[in-house]
Amino acid sequence: MEMTEFKEVTERVILVGVQQTAGDDTEESVRELGDLAKTAGASVVSAVIQRRENIHPGTYIGKGKIEEVKQLLWETDATGIICDDELSPAQMNNLQQELDCKVMDRTLLILDIFARHAVSREGKLQVELAQLRYRAARLTGLGNSLSRLGGGIGTRGPGEKKLEMDRRMIRTRISRLKRELEEVIRHRELIRSQRRKTEQKIAALVGYTSVGKSAIFRTLTGADVLEDAKLFATLDTTTRGIRLSGSQEILLTDTVGFIRKLPHHLVEAFKSTLEEACCADILIHVVDASSPQMETQMHVVYETLNELGAGDKPVITVFNKQDLIEEHRTYRDFRAEKCIAASAHTGQGMQELLDSVSEILREQKIYIERLYPYDMAGRIQLIRKKGELLEENYQEDGIFVRAYIPESIYEASIVPGEKA
Repeated sequence: MEMTEFKEVTERVILVGVQQTAGDDTEESVRELGDLAKTAGASVVSAVIQRRENIHPGTYIGKGKIEEVKQLLWETDATGIICDDELSPAQMNNLQQELDCKVMDRTLLILDIFARHAVSREGKLQVELAQLRYRAARLTGLGNSLSRLGGGIGTRGPGEKKLEMDRRMIRTRISRLKRELEEVIRHRELIRSQRRKTEQKIAALVGYTSVGKSAIFRTLTGADVLEDAKLFATLDTTTRGIRLSGSQEILLTDTVGFIRKLPHHLVEAFKSTLEEACCADILIHVVDASSPQMETQMHVVYETLNELGAGDKPVITVFNKQDLIEEHRTYRDFRAEKCIAASAHTGQGMQELLDSVSEILREQKIYIERLYPYDMAGRIQLIRKKGELLEENYQEDGIFVRAYIPESIYEASIVPGEKA
């Protein structure tokens, strides 16, 4: 008996976008859509951009462009198209009928990549929840008439029963996933509350997808995390402790990358993961300095951070991938406390980054110089544990200390008779 060999067929796709304003970023967005398609395992055979005032409410692109895409499908032997925006159920159905091929949109493509890269239980739950919400919005029957009571032609028979069963199964599964995610989120919040009690400081790596966040994370922590040039290579957050100058320690978190046109419901589905940025004390904004779209990508990141409520955090901007740049440039980010030219692969700027984190942490603490009698030596242990001990000098009348301490232990560190 011969063994049957199954091969995964590479989908051949045509990219379709709509440019509503002359000189906008539609071309760059479609190029990025091509990178997403390649990450998902598809082969891009052509791209079409239509210039029109508004996206067609029924078919996304106009009738003339549909005919052009039909011709391209035949010429290139493509198996489907991917649209650069999220399609409504009506647009998707109408395009499928007009073109007689597989029709996908940007959201579906991102969800597919998320599904490939989710590793942790939380990541898998979030992906499935986002996929079910996407599918639930696209379950179509014969319109609103099906949900009304009464008879009439076309309202009898088993057709709507199947549709209602699908809807009910999806609603049930969504409810179950929400409960499971709530348990994971409660566990995550418990960990966060423990960190707050111990006053453990956190820095979060944020940035556009594929800018080198994981490469920097690996360089700084030595952690064995996936480092890949593909979009959304990192989906699950990873946290490791690193030691800074003096006795300072900080937790460093690698987060999922941002991207333009990320639908709101995807942000909602991944909110518990993205909230790592909200809970951080410092944001390390990683930028791909070799990308022609650097400014646009930075704008997308800050928009997403503001949407998450993390726009007021201290920011260090790292202009990564300097090893790919030939000419010397001066980099500026007016929202950042500090800008650093760096390369995760050569190690350039990594020590400067750690020093900048130390500097910002010190700004959040109180500087003290005190002489503690020997019978109060126990207070120095509190400073050593919670603050940054710079000097500990044993003298005849006591122990002289220079340190940075958090406000929470300032009163407990006071020597009796000293003014607070």
